[in-house]
Amino acid sequence: MPYSSTIDELRHVRPDLVEPFMAALPGARATVLGRLWGACAREPLPGIADRDHDAGTLVVRLTGGGRLAGSASVAERFAPIPADFTVQGPAGPIAEPTRLLAVLGADTETASRLAAELDNSVANLALARAANPVPQEVRDSADAEQAVVDGHPQHPCCRTRTGLSVAEVLAYAPEHHSVVELGLVAVPADRWQATGDWPQELCDGDTVLMPVHPWQRDHVLAHHPDLAVADRTIAARPLLSMRTVSPLDALPGCHIKTALDVQVTNYRRTISPAEVADGAPLSELVTAAVDKAGHGESLRILREIAGGAIRVNGTPSASLAAMIRESSERHLGSGEIAVPLTAVHATRSRTVSGDPVTWLAEFAGLVLPPALTLLSMGVALEAHGQNTLVALRDGRPVRVLYRDLDGVRIHPDRLALHGFSLPPLAGTRAGNDETALHTKLFGGLLSGVFSELVAVLSRTHGADPEELWAAVAAVGRRVYADLPDAAGDREVFFADTLPLKATIAMRLAEESGVAQWAPVPNPLARHR
Repeated sequence: MPYSSTIDELRHVRPDLVEPFMAALPGARATVLGRLWGACAREPLPGIADRDHDAGTLVVRLTGGGRLAGSASVAERFAPIPADFTVQGPAGPIAEPTRLLAVLGADTETASRLAAELDNSVANLALARAANPVPQEVRDSADAEQAVVDGHPQHPCCRTRTGLSVAEVLAYAPEHHSVVELGLVAVPADRWQATGDWPQELCDGDTVLMPVHPWQRDHVLAHHPDLAVADRTIAARPLLSMRTVSPLDALPGCHIKTALDVQVTNYRRTISPAEVADGAPLSELVTAAVDKAGHGESLRILREIAGGAIRVNGTPSASLAAMIRESSERHLGSGEIAVPLTAVHATRSRTVSGDPVTWLAEFAGLVLPPALTLLSMGVALEAHGQNTLVALRDGRPVRVLYRDLDGVRIHPDRLALHGFSLPPLAGTRAGNDETALHTKLFGGLLSGVFSELVAVLSRTHGADPEELWAAVAAVGRRVYADLPDAAGDREVFFADTLPLKATIAMRLAEESGVAQWAPVPNPLARHR
């Protein structure tokens, strides 16, 4: 049984969760299988010859002969997946995600790795559901972050945490509502490489105190006995990304992003030297562009205040690094909370009030004018459901917050036309590739955020998806009417297809860190 090791660990660390975990396994397995089936429906995967639909059934023909058949509705993005979902394979029903992967015929090291990731995702998804039998009350912004029980809303590796034991998942993962104690590494000045204004609270004379995740302290810092850990710790609540945390009693108005050598969904969550170097200058550039565009009230950038890394053998280490970022609370008024957009889906829109079409139109009116104007100026935000938050007052949107500048794409020529010069950057996020610019924004905001919101609002509030998309399109048309030099951007916004990240194709590729994209139908095309 692929999940027996999880059960054995639970018997030692949380015996009360053994039965709930076993009860949650079929549904978790079906969810991961259903998302993998969705990837089979749209991604350029090895082993697939063609696809067609037959009376509600998706049929996938294999290059080696034979076919797969299963529900076409389950293959839709953000679809609810029944706990008894299976795919009919050449040798009978398939219930395990790894069996579906094996049928595709990929016999590579990356396929073996992905199979382990899928099993890990099933186990951690079942564990998350077992620990959350009823929805948690969302009282504040951190509650909203921790309400995302199922993780990534489309990725089969939605709960992959390669490198964490069961006890560590329970101790550090946000869906388990934990409080973590960050260690503080005492870093001599000659071993510290930083950008921005490091908080004085994290300095001791010439020595810098760098926050380190407790997993990183135990598994990575242990190999650096020359680095001392201070006696004090920082208690914090883990946010949606797990390695970014909200301190309870330290660094008011700040969040801390820690390096974590654990694979979460697609990537190992270290902090590259380029991210450390570019965070502060990118924050200033994007904030200045938002202000110049006149959208500083509706869109707030959670700036990277400072970043730093410890030099190991003279080189800044991606595993021993941290970032200090503005918290969402800095940009909230009385009675407001900040909700990551994917948490609206995760909470079945319990955080939303009022008519759903009006709500979505109000949200679109906050996010599209600044995002599309920034695009025309040469700044594409990676505005997916984790990076993009909506500030809610009494369940209604009042402004949008954006975090994590590492994902932005910059077009220097466009930027120059609007009076901005590109600061020196260590990363490779700048270039005059129009397609890369469009893919960055629309791949997250349209095929991600708005598609997810339409799915959940239509499901939970009975709203007509066409009315919801029409409301989004109406805002887009108004914005582009005021951007006469952005005809090319408008054409892509209303194009027949949108780019969607091909997550399983990425995991099966030799260079698994390189983004791949698949076209999906664009509902906005009907409302040009």
